[in-house]
Amino acid sequence: MRVGTFVLAAQFPGQGQGETLHRAVRSAEVAEEAGLDSVWLAEHHFVPYGVCPSAVTLAALLLGRTRRIRVGTAVSVLPTAHPVALAEQTALLHLTSGGRFTLGVGRGGPWVDLEVFGSGLAAYEKGFPEALDLLLRWLREPRVSADGPRYRFREVAVVPRPGELIDGDPVPETIVACTSPSSVRTAAERGLPMLLGMHCGDEEKAGMVALWRREALAAGHTPDAVERAAARHVSAGVAQIADRTEDAVETLVKAMPGWLKQGLDAHVTVDGRQRAMRDPVAYTELLCRLHPVGTARVAADRLAATSERTGITRFALLVEGSGDVAATEENVRRLGTDVVPLLE
Repeated sequence: MRVGTFVLAAQFPGQGQGETLHRAVRSAEVAEEAGLDSVWLAEHHFVPYGVCPSAVTLAALLLGRTRRIRVGTAVSVLPTAHPVALAEQTALLHLTSGGRFTLGVGRGGPWVDLEVFGSGLAAYEKGFPEALDLLLRWLREPRVSADGPRYRFREVAVVPRPGELIDGDPVPETIVACTSPSSVRTAAERGLPMLLGMHCGDEEKAGMVALWRREALAAGHTPDAVERAAARHVSAGVAQIADRTEDAVETLVKAMPGWLKQGLDAHVTVDGRQRAMRDPVAYTELLCRLHPVGTARVAADRLAATSERTGITRFALLVEGSGDVAATEENVRRLGTDVVPLLE
């Protein structure tokens, strides 16, 4: 089982953005020190829910500051990025880090970002498959041209080349954030592993994994290829470790609702559509029930149960739920020193 951290760079009430980013960077550095497997980085624009606007840029910084740990994006939002530019950055990080970079991509949301970056609502509603396929071709082929609805250009050389395929899979590793049957099918048809969100419970994640497997086989991927990709699914969650489970829960219930309320309320849709907002306290309490929040033993048992039910063995766990730098560092250390050994 491989346990990593999920870094949102969440800005809690009363905090400056520089303090928030410092906590994000420190949590990643401590994750390597604590022996964790990976760090996964989110990106957001114009909202305090997360103040990192470029996961791939932060990944470059962290790859330069670390030597062992894997660094991935969770995710780079494809509708607001050019797939060729993102693929070039991916190849660069893959080659210069010794293969420690994972590219995670997703659709994002119908936010005002689409207006600011000029991609438009169609890029979110219809354009993800075209952009994903162009990105994958760039990672797999020596020369690429495009003649699609959104991207059209003459054939050009891929420089730098990220590497050859390994058992038919693109190098570097590429995963897709999946939140719906449609996105599950998109990933499965291309034989790409999934990143499943922290709002999902074990039963929902198990159902998505089963759907992914059926769709991948139906798309013509061999059973061996399906098994290889399935072994790389990632489950996102929340982790808070304490000597008593009630103390871990209290830490999150005190801190997270304020962040969730100001962060989620700040999202603006590009077309004025109404959004159903979660109750911040109820959502925090749900996350505490779903994920490894409690003593080391409780946390290890929770991770083991999720893995047994879903078959997923890779985890990206939000560790900054206290909002405090020192408490976050301690939480990461305990995850590595107290919880991970119980999973071995």
